[in-house]
Amino acid sequence: MEKKTSLKDGTEVVIRELTPNDVDASFAFFQALLEEDSAYLRRRIDTREIVEERIRDMESGWVVRLVADADGAIVADGGLEILTHRWKDHIGEIRLIVARDYQGKGLGEKLALELYNYANRLKLEEIIVEMMGSQPGVQRIFERLGFRKEAQLHELVKDSNGKKQDLIIMRCPLSILWDTLEEHVARTEWYQKI
Repeated sequence: MEKKTSLKDGTEVVIRELTPNDVDASFAFFQALLEEDSAYLRRRIDTREIVEERIRDMESGWVVRLVADADGAIVADGGLEILTHRWKDHIGEIRLIVARDYQGKGLGEKLALELYNYANRLKLEEIIVEMMGSQPGVQRIFERLGFRKEAQLHELVKDSNGKKQDLIIMRCPLSILWDTLEEHVARTEWYQKI
């Protein structure tokens, strides 16, 4: 899968699957993240071996990893992980991170849409996202996409600086995501025409 797309400011990027040839570019992307962005990663990506492991995880078929490529540099990373426990195998979890210079341009939503396409092909029924309580902007993005907050667990997780944070869990049935996204895309296309 490879899809060329324009962002709100006209920047062209290619959204595609992460490949074994991307080890250096992916490692460079994670190393270049600002500390305030990388603090929210579940796992610090501080070695090439971790990047290689993330790519190998895709071989199972339970993980999809997409990147946004701008002129050969990775500027966003997204994943869909199918929760393989038997009682959760109808659920996928999405994770996204966008480089600071590309935030606010609609890239996260475009990457999410491609991950929804994969979820639909895999016949998943629901998508969940988890974030820290100190990420209200991320929460608002997912609310616009049709997610609702299911739980907020007080000081359950720690960011990469060791500070305890609330864990927020949001979810959305895939059918609602499609309805919301179709409306969102129609509005975006209308705004871009005027």
